[in-house]
Amino acid sequence: MKRLIVTADDFGASSEVNEGVERAHRDGILSAASLMVSGEAAADAVARARALPSLRVGLHLVLVEGRPVLPPQVVPDLVDGRGFFRTDMARAGAAMFFLPHVRRQLAAEIEAQFAAFAATGLGLDHVNAHKHFHLHPTIAALIVKTGAAHRVRGARVPLEPQAVLARIEPHRPSGVVALTTPFARALRGRFRRAGIAAPDSVFGLAWSGAMTPDRLAGLLRHLPDGLSEIYMHPATGPYPGSAPGYRYAEELAALTDPRMPGLISQEHIRVGGFGDFPVQ
Repeated sequence: MKRLIVTADDFGASSEVNEGVERAHRDGILSAASLMVSGEAAADAVARARALPSLRVGLHLVLVEGRPVLPPQVVPDLVDGRGFFRTDMARAGAAMFFLPHVRRQLAAEIEAQFAAFAATGLGLDHVNAHKHFHLHPTIAALIVKTGAAHRVRGARVPLEPQAVLARIEPHRPSGVVALTTPFARALRGRFRRAGIAAPDSVFGLAWSGAMTPDRLAGLLRHLPDGLSEIYMHPATGPYPGSAPGYRYAEELAALTDPRMPGLISQEHIRVGGFGDFPVQ
């Protein structure tokens, strides 16, 4: 059986993103969105989500390239002089792993982001982390611990089947795939043992910010059996802080392409959120 979650990341980052998410759900195949609770347009995102009861919303934990929920003075070792999270993930990750006082700050910030999501009143469908920082074992452990208290249903694990991509267009895996795969497999096992649904396959890594209509159609045609997630970044256009080179409007066009519902029906794919698919 083919089960699919189609997720938009960075919900709440800007009004352009929020408008893209709303359009992609109302007029397209988007089934879920991951909310940045400290995003510039988080309140607008929550208001839109409340008006879209069929949109499954989860928490997009931001621990890099963004602002903390807690005051910077409470998490001084996680932020720079401007009060933003540090951008050097390697150095930040080492501090989180080796230094107990940094781990305490990290745990407090993760709990604060979960609590901020709970305060919205929205049902918590899933959790993931910006830049896939939840591959870090300390962050993963804190997600499992904190997520249990907040009854998180599912979580993304960045395991992308390279053979599927190669069936759509010529593709050569990057070295990052080989480096991250063992960590991702361990993470999937950790989540599933904790009763958190984790997909068998995730698509959106190799084509991040470049999920064209033809690529999305190809994924639907070649979707493997089991639970898959396709994550994308729809928006009406670039915005302050957006990723250089990302084709936001094209990803929105892919999600609202009139071909997609027919392909989903033709391939007998069931689409929903993590909460719609019980842990296997």
